[in-house]
Amino acid sequence: MGFAVTNSAVLRDQCGTCLFTSSLHIRLQHPPAFNQASPAIINPTVLGWDCRQRRAIPMNCQATAEKSGVSGNRMLVFVPPHPLIKHWISVLRNEQTPCPVFKNAMAELGRLLIYEASREWLPTISGEIQSPMGATTVEFVDPREPIAVVPILRAGLALAEHAPSVLPATNTYHLGISRNEETLQPSVYLNKLPDKFPEGARVFVVDPMLATGGTVVAAIQLIKDRGVDNKQIKVIAAVAAPPALQKLGKKFPGLHVYAGILDPTVNEKGFIIPGLGDAGDRSFGT
Repeated sequence: MGFAVTNSAVLRDQCGTCLFTSSLHIRLQHPPAFNQASPAIINPTVLGWDCRQRRAIPMNCQATAEKSGVSGNRMLVFVPPHPLIKHWISVLRNEQTPCPVFKNAMAELGRLLIYEASREWLPTISGEIQSPMGATTVEFVDPREPIAVVPILRAGLALAEHAPSVLPATNTYHLGISRNEETLQPSVYLNKLPDKFPEGARVFVVDPMLATGGTVVAAIQLIKDRGVDNKQIKVIAAVAAPPALQKLGKKFPGLHVYAGILDPTVNEKGFIIPGLGDAGDRSFGT
């Protein structure tokens, strides 16, 4: 099971090797090339662009997958091409960025990614109100169905800090998962998840660094065990790398991931390269 990557709201690709947007037909080499300097992860130097395609077209890119078509069962990865997202990623990458500025940049990036991820996903109600100039029909986000926000401690706290300012109704459930520095295996040390999520619950899992994927996979499995479907979960990350995305795509088809940028590699210690260092240490100075 592959995963699909896009830097626009329109995504129609297969197995990470072919991308279709509303204006370009882009065929990638295999594996995909990553541009380390920009959230637009596609490196134009290795692409062939065909501007004759003017609309999103579902198409398969490998002969072995020709019969499957574009399906809602694949994991989708979104990299929003917003200049503010690029700005805050650049601030986070800079090793000279002091701790308070780093934490603020992480919070601002989280605000933008959550805004993008909540597009067309929030339940709404309609009604009529009286404005100063007359009656009008309006639409509100339904406060009776709060979005569950699950930050993975520690660094997830910074990325999720502004979630309540973006989402009118939220419930926050803290989840502490540490990673063994030798085995890179996750270990849960704090679990404030409910015994059961309400039917149809929408959940944001907030984990700044998707490197090996062990931590986020453990978190999502805990949420699924409490009654949430893959398609009702969205992952918010500052930086993601192929090992984590491949693991997520295989284990949780239908999942949506929103990332500020995708980096190409993970080193032997489990750190994303070039990444931005230890997000927890740099956010809290400890």
